[in-house]
Amino acid sequence: MTAVHPRTYLYVPADQEDKLAKARTAGVDALILDLEDSVAPDRKDAARANLRAWFAEPGEPGPEVWVRVGADTVERDLAVLPRHGRAGVVLPKADPGSVGRADALAGRWEERAGVRPGTVRVLALLETPEGMAAVDRVAGAPRVHRLGIGEADLAASLGLLPGPDRAELAPLRSALVLASAVARLPAPVGPVETAVHDTALLREGTRRLLRQGFRARTLLSPRQARAVTEELTPTAEEVERAEAVLAALERGGRGATVDRSGGFVDEAVARAAREVLSRAR
Repeated sequence: MTAVHPRTYLYVPADQEDKLAKARTAGVDALILDLEDSVAPDRKDAARANLRAWFAEPGEPGPEVWVRVGADTVERDLAVLPRHGRAGVVLPKADPGSVGRADALAGRWEERAGVRPGTVRVLALLETPEGMAAVDRVAGAPRVHRLGIGEADLAASLGLLPGPDRAELAPLRSALVLASAVARLPAPVGPVETAVHDTALLREGTRRLLRQGFRARTLLSPRQARAVTEELTPTAEEVERAEAVLAALERGGRGATVDRSGGFVDEAVARAAREVLSRAR
């Protein structure tokens, strides 16, 4: 069975108790409880306390949960993770050095918490030239479960001035897609759309990410979830076409065939069809 991975990851500032209280019912596939950029330095301790209390609350299983730690406060931020081991870590400004340090710190946390080694998974966020230059090493590092991209930081560091179609960032996006495929990771997670009220822009950008090989996106607001989910989910027509492709290959009983519409079908076409069906949920 094909693994099902989140399509929508909602950032939730950990110092905002009202947003934490509503997070489990936000209608997204995954939550990123944020201890990094969205929390002011003098609010970090309060945010950590909020997360300890949040994890202690009883409740039904909901979205996947991730904690975005601070690049310089990984050890302190890891301490908020629940001992049941059902939360991962989003590592900002990921590069081979920081991923290696996070692996060691997570190992120490697991030993103290008495949980199975390797329990803490990492979503590595590529935001620096150093990380992008070594994205293949980041993708292949221990604990790394998925890659994401932080385009605002990258563009600023590289002197890029992205236009409306973000074409200037396409090579960086492709690097993540390729590294993910080589490392056998799920397709990477796309960046936020900061214009939270512009649904047309959100949909257009999400369709572009899908064409470029991404299968998920981070969100700043729950109101963005529906549009992103719809754009990343195949239409009924796309599902019907994928099913027809696989049926044609099965009927043909060989490595390549022609479907009823006259289209050529081989294993590469079938693989693409299976990927479409894996997103139909």
